Amino acid sequence: MLGRGRRFRDLVRRQLDLFAADESELLAEAAQTDEAWTNATADESEELYGDYQLAVDAIGERLYELREAYAATLEPGAAAAYRAEFDREARKRFGRYATFLDA
Repeated sequence: MLGRGRRFRDLVRRQLDLFAADESELLAEAAQTDEAWTNATADESEELYGDYQLAVDAIGERLYELREAYAATLEPGAAAAYRAEFDREARKRFGRYATFLDA
């Protein structure tokens, strides 16, 4: 299946490029909230971590929706290969923001 999934590499990379452009504000918010809670005092950290987690969850949900919208247009075997390639590229590019794809 590894070889089959690679046929989607260019498509997935273009999709993720568009995602990064379209969601640039949300990605920036996640980076800002990560920095804020990481540098917060003990009294502030719980609330600020909650803000960070909301941004991470929103990114993950949007990646999941993007993946599933395209996968729904494919035959089951091709959809599995596409999902595998999408997940691999999304994790490589967005790291912890893509953990929602594991669900």
